[in-house]
Amino acid sequence: MDLLNTINKDNLPKHLAIIMDGNGRWAKQKGMLRAFGHENGTKAVRTTVETCAKLGIENLTLYAFSTENWNRPKLEVDTLMKLLINSLKNELKTLTENNIKLNTIGNFEKLPASAQKELSQVISKTKDNTRMTLTLALSYGSREEIVSAVKSISSIVKNNIISIDAIDESIINQHLYTQNLPDVDLLIRTSGEHRISNFLLWQIAYAELYFTDVLWPDFREKDLYEAIISYQKRERRFGKTSEQIK
Repeated sequence: MDLLNTINKDNLPKHLAIIMDGNGRWAKQKGMLRAFGHENGTKAVRTTVETCAKLGIENLTLYAFSTENWNRPKLEVDTLMKLLINSLKNELKTLTENNIKLNTIGNFEKLPASAQKELSQVISKTKDNTRMTLTLALSYGSREEIVSAVKSISSIVKNNIISIDAIDESIINQHLYTQNLPDVDLLIRTSGEHRISNFLLWQIAYAELYFTDVLWPDFREKDLYEAIISYQKRERRFGKTSEQIK
């Protein structure tokens, strides 16, 4: 069955977010070190990014490294940072050829200086691309993001720039890392886990959730198509009744 031809191009998620989980278990199953899983996970990233661009998805956000991931063994963290730097260098051509803009969200300053430099360069070189925005969530935690937003809003209230009564959802959105992105329509998590893991908690308020047992290094076009087809079969009511939607 040709899954691609069953996808309705007029009903694609405007913002797709993915929790890329299972690299370590994939490597363990093969008797290899976790680093081997992370290395092979970058191939799934490339496939997913290119497929999303081909489909016409406007925004793709990948959970690449969480605030909690800093607690992992130093060797694994160092490996992930090296992979990040190498991937940015290697994928700049792909991003450029596919007219993809790179963006990042998270506590940027906690990343190693070399990673910050490489990220800044790729973001700068792709800033005028218009086909799709690829956002990497790096050193990202949604609770930290929300705390940061609360502090920023408190500051402008304290300085009489706005009143407390002026605070609404739009004000909060303006102070989140994702201020230039729409809310998430579809959230995918691989590896069989059924958790959100502190990822885009505010932004997924009305997202459709899709969980698959596929480990991230094995995630292919077919798996992405199946997730989108599942999304398109769902009725998104946003608090309304079926009759109101129809």
